[in-house]
Amino acid sequence: MKYVRLYSDESGDSHFEDVEVEMSLVDISPPAPPLDVSAPIPSTNTVFLHTPAGWYGEPHPVAGRIFLIYLTGEMEATVSDGEVRRFGPGSVVLVEDTSGKGHSSRTLGNDDVLAVMVQLAD
Repeated sequence: MKYVRLYSDESGDSHFEDVEVEMSLVDISPPAPPLDVSAPIPSTNTVFLHTPAGWYGEPHPVAGRIFLIYLTGEMEATVSDGEVRRFGPGSVVLVEDTSGKGHSSRTLGNDDVLAVMVQLAD
C-alpha cells in the first residue's frame, strides 16, 4: 500500500513524498484467514469532512497532523515548491505541513468531496 505525504521542510517549503507502507501477515480475527496489517498509528479523533464543489483554500498549513482518506469527488493540492497533485476516491494523504508556507487546495469539477479525516496523536 502507498500513500502521499505532504510535509514542510526546515526552510518552510512544502513538498509531496510517496510513502510505501510496510505490512505483515497477521492473524487478527481467527478463524478468518490472516490479513496484511501495517503498524498501528496512534490517533485522537476521526471525522468526516465535506468540501463543496467550487471550494478553494488559500495557502495554509494544517493545525495538526492528519490522514485524509478520500471517498468521493476530486481534490487538488499545490505545495509551495509548485508541484500539484490530484486526489480522488481511494487516495490516502498524510498532511503534516503544520508550519511554513503550507499548501493550497481546491475541489475539482462539479462534485463535492467527502473524506475521512483522522487526526493523529503527537
